[in-house]
Amino acid sequence: MDKLKCPSFFKCRGKEKVTASSENFHIGENDENLDRGNWSKKSDYLLSMVGYAVGLGNVWRFPYLTYNNGGGAFLIPYAIMLALAGLPLFFLECSLGQFASLGPVSVWRILPLFQGVGITMVLISIFVTIYYNVIIAYSLYYMFASFQRELPWQNCSYWADKTCSRSPIVTHCNVSIKLGEIFQVNKSWVDANNFTCINGSEVYQPGQLPSEQYWNKVALQRSSGLDETGVIVWYLALCLLLAWLIVGTALFKGIKSSGKVVYFTAIFPYVVLLILLIRGATLDGASKGISYYIGAQSNFTKLREAEVWKDAATQIFYSLSVAWGGLVALSSYNKFNNNCFSDAIVICLTNCLTSVFAGFAIFSILGHMAHISGKEVSQVVKSGFDLAFIAYPEALAQLPGGPFWSILFFFMLLTLGLDSQFASVETITTTIQDLFPKVMKKMRAPITLCCCLVLFLLGLICVTQAGIYWVHLIDHFCAGWGILIAAILELIGIIWIYGGNRFIEDIEMMIGAKRWLFWLWWRACWFVITPVLLTAILIWSLVQFHRPEYAQIPYPDWGVAIGWCMIIFCIIWIPIMAIIKIIQAEGTILQRIVSCCRPASNWGPYLERHRGERYKNMVDREKETDHEIPTVSGSRKPE
Repeated sequence: MDKLKCPSFFKCRGKEKVTASSENFHIGENDENLDRGNWSKKSDYLLSMVGYAVGLGNVWRFPYLTYNNGGGAFLIPYAIMLALAGLPLFFLECSLGQFASLGPVSVWRILPLFQGVGITMVLISIFVTIYYNVIIAYSLYYMFASFQRELPWQNCSYWADKTCSRSPIVTHCNVSIKLGEIFQVNKSWVDANNFTCINGSEVYQPGQLPSEQYWNKVALQRSSGLDETGVIVWYLALCLLLAWLIVGTALFKGIKSSGKVVYFTAIFPYVVLLILLIRGATLDGASKGISYYIGAQSNFTKLREAEVWKDAATQIFYSLSVAWGGLVALSSYNKFNNNCFSDAIVICLTNCLTSVFAGFAIFSILGHMAHISGKEVSQVVKSGFDLAFIAYPEALAQLPGGPFWSILFFFMLLTLGLDSQFASVETITTTIQDLFPKVMKKMRAPITLCCCLVLFLLGLICVTQAGIYWVHLIDHFCAGWGILIAAILELIGIIWIYGGNRFIEDIEMMIGAKRWLFWLWWRACWFVITPVLLTAILIWSLVQFHRPEYAQIPYPDWGVAIGWCMIIFCIIWIPIMAIIKIIQAEGTILQRIVSCCRPASNWGPYLERHRGERYKNMVDREKETDHEIPTVSGSRKPE
C-alpha cells in the first residue's frame, strides 16, 4: 500500500491521503511542504512582503523626514543605511525563515539559548497589532465620514469652539476705557462689553484648523489625558470590529487566502498615489510644495549632523519591518529553492522607492494648501497622525470634489494598513502552527478568528476617549528600542555564535553556490557593520529617551510605568528562556551553556529531500508531539 499511486486530485504522504476538501484546505496541489503549505505563486509572496514592508510610515513619516533633513540630500544617508543596515538584516531573516520553514519562535532551534529573542519578536508584534488596527479603524471612520456632499471638517460646525479658524484670531487688544487710560484686555471681554479694539493693538495667535478640532472633538472625542478614560467611542469600536472582520476573513485560510487579497491591497495604494500625484501636480502651489520636499537647493551641510544619519538609519530599520518576526514567518512558506536573495533586493528597493514616490504626492497637495492659505509650506507640513488626520484632510477639503479625494486617500491608508496587519497576524498564527501543528491543521480557521477576537477585545481600550493616549503609549515603548535589542541579538546569535560562514553554507543549499567575492559584502555587514550601527542607534535611543506626551499633554507616572512594564514583559523572555534551556541541558554549567549554543538536533531543512549530507542525521519533526518545544540535550555539534 505504501507504493500505491494516488489520483491527481489527492495528495499523498506515506500512508496519509489528503483531499482538497478535507481539513487541510490550506494545502495546495503544487505545494512541496504538505504539513505547512507553500505560497501558491511567487507573486503572492512578493506582494505580501511588499505590503508588509510598505506601510503607513512610508506615507506619513518619510516625506517629513526628507523635508526636515536637507531635502534631496537626505537620500544619501538613506541609501547608505539601506545598504549597511536594512538590506543585510532583511536578507538574513528571509533566508532564515525559508531554510527551516519555521516561524520566528521555532526557528531558534538554530540556537536554543536565544529562543527568547523569537518570543520577544512575537510579543512586540502582538502589542503593535493591537494598536495598528485602531489606526485602520480611524481610516475607516474618516472614509465613511467622507461620503457626504461636503466634508464634515470643511467648516467650523456645531462641534467647534471659538478658537476654530483657518486664519489667526485676536486674543488680546488695547481699549480706551477712560479718557487717556489704555488697557490691554482679553478679546472676549471686549466683545462682551461692547468696546472696540484700538487699531494696530491686536495680539494674534494661530487658530485651530477645522480638521484639527474635528479630529479631537468628533473623531476621537479626546479626553484631557490618560487618566480620564471616558467611555468607549461606539463608532470607533464598530470600525475596529469591521477592521478585525476584514483581517480575519482575509486570513481564514492562512496564506492561501491572504495571498490573493494582497493583489488588491498591495497594488491599489500605488494607483491612488499616482492619481493624487497627477491631481496635485495640476494645482497652484504644487511646485512650491515639491521644492520644499526635495529641496530647491538640497542642504548638503545637513549631512554633517549626526541626527540626520540617525533618522535615516531608524527610518530604514522600521520601514523594512525587520526583527518583528513577520519576515521570518512569511518566508517560511517559500519553497526551499526559492531565490530569497533576489527577493530581498526587489522588496527593499520597492519599499524605499515607494517612500520617495509618496513624498511627491503628499507635498504637491500640501504645497497647494500653503498657497491658498497664504502660508509657507513649513507652516502646514506635519508628520504622523497630524499629517494623516489633520493636515492632509484639511488640504483635501479645499479641493474641488473634496469628498471624492478624501474617500480615495483614506481608502489608500486602509489598504496600506491592512497589508501590514495581515503579516502581523500571520506571524502569530505561524507561531501557533509551529508549536501545535496537528491542532492548527484541523482548526486553522477557528484559531485565526479567535486570535482576531481576542486582539479586538484588547484593543477596546484604544477606542475610548483616552484611546489615542494608549495608542501613542504602546507605540512609544513597544515599537522602539525593544526591536533594536531583538535585532542585535539576532545578528550576534546567528552570525557570531552559530557561525556566519556556516549560515552562508545553509543559504547556498537553497540558492546555489556563489563566488567568495559575492559574500564579501554580506560578511562585512553581518559580522561588523550592521550590529555596530544598530548598537549605536540603540544607545542613542536610550540616551535620548523622554517621557511620552501627546498634544503637549504629559503622561502620568502610572502611565509611564505601564509602558515600561509592557516592554519589560516583551524582552524579559530572552533571559528567562536562556535559563530554562540551560536547566534542561545536561552536564556541568559550562557544558550546558555550550550545548545551548549549538543547534538543536531537529534543526535543518523541513523536508528530508533537502537535507543532503550536512543534515542527514537531523531528527524528523514528525516524531515530536504537538505540545513539545524541543530541548537541547540532543544538540548537533558543529560540522
